[in-house]
Amino acid sequence: MIKLYWSPRSRSFSAIWLLEESGLAYERVLTDISTGAQKSPEFLKINPMGKVPALTDGDAQLAEAAAICAYIADRYPETKLAPATTDPKRARYLQWLFFSPSCIEPALIQLFTKLEVPTSTAAWGSAAQVFDVLDAELQKGPWILGEQFSAADITIGAGLNFAVRIFKMVPPRPSFDAYIDRCVARPAFQRAEKIAAG
Repeated sequence: MIKLYWSPRSRSFSAIWLLEESGLAYERVLTDISTGAQKSPEFLKINPMGKVPALTDGDAQLAEAAAICAYIADRYPETKLAPATTDPKRARYLQWLFFSPSCIEPALIQLFTKLEVPTSTAAWGSAAQVFDVLDAELQKGPWILGEQFSAADITIGAGLNFAVRIFKMVPPRPSFDAYIDRCVARPAFQRAEKIAAG
């Protein structure tokens, strides 16, 4: 049985959304970060970083939202949340699957802290570059891989919704608004939103 360790109003949202999209049976295990439950010895055996989300699936255990998305999409190909390893679209899928934790999240930290980092040394370039590149990609639509919705849309959609609508750290753009609207219209997103709200 898949077990998702999560907490309300946290980065667990992506993993919840993915599992809701997957149609797989899973158990949610509340790990309330407001009470410090993520620092318990039991939880630290699953994720030594003491963060949610984390997931166990039989003997497999892992953490990090994008890794959970990648694992479920690959372990359960019947979910159709990832191109096959032999599909040329797989390359772009992997790039965009990890764009949110590799580029969007550092860019948001840069914006929030007003940290000056030379673009030549910042792995994400700059916040402006991150959102310009994403804007250009999303104009192609409707999804990151064109007509095919994938786990990459979950990491990008969750990150962009967080950046633009929830915390309003990134100004809206027509491509962002249209893409977020498509994500929000998905029944699995709506279920995940209710669950993640606690």
